[in-house]
Amino acid sequence: MNNPKSEAQLHGKTSIFDKFQEYIGEFIYGGIDGSVTTFAVVAGSAGAHLDSSVVIILGFANLIADGFAMSVGSYLSTKSEIDNYNKHVKIEYWEIENLPEKEREEIREIYEAKGFEGVLLEQVVDKITEDKDRWVDVMMKEELEMAKETKSPFKMGMVTFISFLIMGFIPLLVYVIDYTIGFGADMFLYSSIMTFVVFALIGFAKSYVTHTNKIRGVIETLFLGGSAAVLAYFIGGLLENMLG
Repeated sequence: MNNPKSEAQLHGKTSIFDKFQEYIGEFIYGGIDGSVTTFAVVAGSAGAHLDSSVVIILGFANLIADGFAMSVGSYLSTKSEIDNYNKHVKIEYWEIENLPEKEREEIREIYEAKGFEGVLLEQVVDKITEDKDRWVDVMMKEELEMAKETKSPFKMGMVTFISFLIMGFIPLLVYVIDYTIGFGADMFLYSSIMTFVVFALIGFAKSYVTHTNKIRGVIETLFLGGSAAVLAYFIGGLLENMLG
C-alpha cells in the first residue's frame, strides 16, 4: 500500500522543482553575466599586476553594482511586459463592450483561417463569445499573439542578482584566499581555470534550457568569457605601461 504522506512529500518536492525551473533561464543568464564581467575585471587587474586587495575591491564593486543593475533591468523588463499585457487586456474588454459585432467578426475570421466553416464555425464563434473572459483570452492569444507573463518581476530580479553574485564570486575566490590566509601560487592561473570550468558548466546548462547543441553551448560561452578576459588583460597591461 502506498504511503499517502510520502506521496504528498514527493508532490511537494516536484512543485518546488517546477518553481525553480521557471526561473532557471534567469539564473543561467545572470550567472553568465556575473562570471564574465567579474573575470574581465580580474583579468584586467592581473594584466596591470595589481595586488590582491585591489583586485578584491574592484571585483566586489563590480559584483555588487553590476549585479544590482542587471537585477533591476530584469525586474523592469518583466514588469513592463506584464503592464503592456494588462493594457491590451483592458483595450480588448472595451472593444467587446463597445464594438461587439466587430470583435465577433474578428473571432470568425480567426477560426475561418484555421479551417472551420459553416455550422461548426458559427458554433465555435458562439461558444467563445458567450463568455467575455474567454473571448478576451482568445483575442489576446490569437489576434495579438500575446501570452500572460506568470513570473514575478521581483523573483526574476532576485534570481538574477543571486546568480550574478554566486557565479561572479568564483573568479575572486583565489584572491580572497590569498588575502586572508595566503595562496602561494599563480593566482590568475587558478582563477582562470576555476572560471573556465564555470563557463563550461553554464554553457552546458544554457544549451539545456534553450534545447540547443550542448558542445556548441559550451564553446560559445568559453569563447565569450575568454574573449572578454583576453581583451581586459591586455588593456590592463597597456594602461599600466602608459600610466605606470
